[in-house]
Amino acid sequence: MFEMLKTAMMRGGVRGLAGPVLIVMILSMMVLPLPPFLLDILFTFNIALAIMVLLVAMNTTKPLDFAVFPSVLLISTLLRLSLNVASTRVVLLQGHTGPAAAGKVIESFGHFLVGGNYAVGIVVFVILVVINFVVITKGAGRIAEVGARFTLDAMPGKQMAIDADLNAGLIGEDAARKRRAEIAQEADFYGAMDGASKFVRGDAVAGIIIMLINVIGGLVVGVLQHDLDLATAARNYTLLTVGDGLVAQIPALVISTAAGMVVSRVASEDNIGQQLAKQLISSPQVLILTAAIIGMLGVIPGMPHFVFLLLAGMLGWFAYYLLQRTKLEEEQAAAAENPVVAPSNEAPEASWEDVAQVDVLGLEVGYRLIALVDKAQDGDLLRRIKGIRKKFTQDMGFLPPPVHIRDNLELRPNGYRITLKGAEIGSGEAFPNLFLAINPGNVSGTLPGTQTRDPAFGLPAVWVDAAVREQAQAMGYTVVDAGTVVATHMSHLIHTHAAELLGRQELQQLLDHLGKLAPKLTEDLVPKLLPLATVQKVMQNLLDEGMHIRDMRTILETLAEHAPHTQDTNVLTGLVRIALGAAIVQQFYPSAQELQVIGMDKELEYVLAQALQAGGSAIEPSLANTLLREARNATQTQEQMGLPTVLLVPGHIRDLLARFLKRSLPQLRVISQEEVPGFKTVRFTSMVGGRA
Repeated sequence: MFEMLKTAMMRGGVRGLAGPVLIVMILSMMVLPLPPFLLDILFTFNIALAIMVLLVAMNTTKPLDFAVFPSVLLISTLLRLSLNVASTRVVLLQGHTGPAAAGKVIESFGHFLVGGNYAVGIVVFVILVVINFVVITKGAGRIAEVGARFTLDAMPGKQMAIDADLNAGLIGEDAARKRRAEIAQEADFYGAMDGASKFVRGDAVAGIIIMLINVIGGLVVGVLQHDLDLATAARNYTLLTVGDGLVAQIPALVISTAAGMVVSRVASEDNIGQQLAKQLISSPQVLILTAAIIGMLGVIPGMPHFVFLLLAGMLGWFAYYLLQRTKLEEEQAAAAENPVVAPSNEAPEASWEDVAQVDVLGLEVGYRLIALVDKAQDGDLLRRIKGIRKKFTQDMGFLPPPVHIRDNLELRPNGYRITLKGAEIGSGEAFPNLFLAINPGNVSGTLPGTQTRDPAFGLPAVWVDAAVREQAQAMGYTVVDAGTVVATHMSHLIHTHAAELLGRQELQQLLDHLGKLAPKLTEDLVPKLLPLATVQKVMQNLLDEGMHIRDMRTILETLAEHAPHTQDTNVLTGLVRIALGAAIVQQFYPSAQELQVIGMDKELEYVLAQALQAGGSAIEPSLANTLLREARNATQTQEQMGLPTVLLVPGHIRDLLARFLKRSLPQLRVISQEEVPGFKTVRFTSMVGGRA
């Protein structure tokens, strides 16, 4: 025992002793005799405890706010039973002396509440027991049982929802851990309440049995041991028993009511009192109808007119008060939304507040697509866009601007438009209740529906009903919903326009982030060696040709090394590409040791080199047509063989060819011979201007 108390003090100090000491005292009351005065104090404490529990239960906003309630229910039940045992001992030992033998509290309940009539007291006691046992406790136990079952059934779905929010970045790990713990506690609480309700039911049964024992035992003790006549013994012991039963059952009824309130309430931000005020008596129409019905009953002959009409008048006055208050609140709200401005003959001056900034990235949707971006309608496009920005950041190496979404009534109902700096870069249509079946080129049949093309990549597609979805997948189609169509289109476009998304603000934020890891590198380069605009142009050149800038350390080190010799952005870009050569090649050939590329005829290389040496930055028209035709043929040959479309040329003409071919053949990537690592081998599978 000493070790238990020592452990409790170590864990919670003096408060840690409260629980063990209280349980020991309650159990001691069953075996130790208590004087009547101490019984009065304990009975009063029992009543106060019941009132406290009821008030706490009424002021909670959700069941877990009173998670200790099952334990409180057990302790209060044990306290009542211990008091019953202690009072029974006093009643049987001292009952022959009169109704005050067991203390003033029991005597008061026996005389004041039932008027000293033990027959009335027995009836009232039985009624209280029936109300507690049959109505309140049984209903609360059933609610707790069903609540525990539903909570357990809903746990997997709630856990999946938490994991989805965590994966989407909507909550952090700490918030997810807290929500998981709340779900487990909620299930434990309802399970504990289901079992704890059995305590109250058992207490009610025990109260009836104890009353019968006290009455019969008192008659036996009073008549046989104390030589009382039967009427006196019945009066003394029955009144004491009834007072003892009432003083125990009234707190039990209060505790049971608190249990019913805790398990029967629906989770809300308001407590029970606030919910009653808002939902029961906040409607003037309901009060007016109630007052009218009560008033009509009050004028019927034979009815108590004064009482009915008084209550009808009070309800009518309260309804009138609510109407006036509602009207005043509406007027105040309207005045706040539309403040009265003094009339003026002068037009207001323009200010900087009138300047509207253009969104860097924007998504405009028709009115039928609003559901895709509305959280209230379970639209998940916002979550998908957050995932797109996160994936773009991981792929390209910088954080893109946020996407501003708004509705546009000028668009078709199912249309959408993606804008970059206010200009449209892509548009399409999406149907929220349909699925887009995309033909990747190897499907086994056709589908009924609206023929279209995938807005992201231009592949043949058809909008189909949900019922055809599984059939389309079985036939080889790639089936996606409307939200995925819009999200995929946006992802493709922001990757395509990555260079335009890297503004000076985004670059400065990237340098600031890198400065935390390598402060000396960024300090020495910008602005000591290169201005921010030059670094931005080099980064944009890399992004414009499909390169990522994740390896910022190598990029900045290369720029810092060559910045003292040149600040030409094209030259610096070429030097950075050579430094990133291994990463560039790996992007097109992830694991191949041999690079199967498109080559260029030596004579064509010589002609292009001569054009550059002559100071030209453009290709002569006839040569340009020949070069474009040959490059297109070589690209088609490479695609038919299932190989990457990569053109390998000497470094001094790479930039010229890349800029020339980008518009007509965006899928063709041009790399220089200097960018190929020495440990890789090269094989030409097709040629531009010659044969492989």
